[in-house]
Amino acid sequence: MARRTILLLGGLLAAAGLALAGAHAQARGADGGKEMAMPSRPTLAVSAVFDGAGRLWLARVENGTLLVSHSDDGGQNFSAPVAVNPAPENIGAEGENRPKIAVAGNGTIHLSWTLLLPQPYTGEVRYSRSTDGGRTFSVPVTLNDDGRLSSHRFDSLIVDGGGRLAVVWLDGRDRDAAREKGEKFSGVSLYAARSDDDGAHFRRNEKITAHTCECCRTALAWTKDGPVALWRNLYGTNVRDFALAKLDGGEVRRLADDDWAIDACPHHGGGLAGGADGVLHAVWYTQGKNRQGLFYRRIEGDTLSAPMAFGNAQAQAGHATVAAAGDKALIAWREFDGNAYGAMVLQSGDNGKSWGAARRIAATEGAADYPLPLIHNGRAHVLWHTRHHGVRVIALD
Repeated sequence: MARRTILLLGGLLAAAGLALAGAHAQARGADGGKEMAMPSRPTLAVSAVFDGAGRLWLARVENGTLLVSHSDDGGQNFSAPVAVNPAPENIGAEGENRPKIAVAGNGTIHLSWTLLLPQPYTGEVRYSRSTDGGRTFSVPVTLNDDGRLSSHRFDSLIVDGGGRLAVVWLDGRDRDAAREKGEKFSGVSLYAARSDDDGAHFRRNEKITAHTCECCRTALAWTKDGPVALWRNLYGTNVRDFALAKLDGGEVRRLADDDWAIDACPHHGGGLAGGADGVLHAVWYTQGKNRQGLFYRRIEGDTLSAPMAFGNAQAQAGHATVAAAGDKALIAWREFDGNAYGAMVLQSGDNGKSWGAARRIAATEGAADYPLPLIHNGRAHVLWHTRHHGVRVIALD
């Protein structure tokens, strides 16, 4: 068995949580009126990324405040966290919804998140950046530009090696407009906001496609042809299978014909990552007529590999995510054996052509987030946030 190094996030973030804690944090809705009470305990859903120099950046939410900290030793010690939003917001940070963090080649730190509004299933997509190494952050702005009180949720964020970035999300504006006219509209739409100047300005929102699932997380990867999005699409009346599209004019492409017909949202998104030579790695979950469980597919140009099943369905395997860098690829997901949650991984050293055996690298009792795969400088890591152990960074040799 490969040696595992388990690194614990120490007391800095806990101390910050105590400093921010109260009985409840209060945030106001978009109308400045109705207050939303948020529990004082930290949320579990976090995000993390390595920058080009090997510094690990962590984004998490406590009491309606998005906090960013960094580690120069792979997660053993973290800096004091810095608040991104100046006033508390009801930030989506559970399950399929979590803040996103990305670091550009020039060191600019980009963040996006969903502000949940008081009305059911409504929200706004928010953005902020730091150009001084995480010491300060810009005043948050709302990226969805329609001005509607509607559903703008489940955002994804990606940057290239220069000053370009893209954010996509699930958007209810077309559905709402259709209903105002007495027309039917299935699902919602996928919209994007793009920046070509390191987040200083954004283009007008662009609709990528209509009729998507309403509440499964989206995913993005950057390729030589620009950003590519992954989401759960609607086919026919209520078949909810995953699809891909290049944001730069690419047509919608079905990832797999699972034929999962369900008149409800599965709350189970997919993952996407770009590897060497333009290869894309995609993972997803389905309970379709043609296949059930977790699956992986390697995408090289117009060629899709056969769907590869993984995970133990009897252990509720789900919520897989994939990371890739060069020829290295890493899939992480969560399972439950009846007593404890397990962080599971699959690793590939040949750009997804073959995979090692599935391994459980950590376990915990009580609530647990989904494990997040990370690759930097040829080394694979998994970041896992659990109620009992806090944030752990597990380095895989």
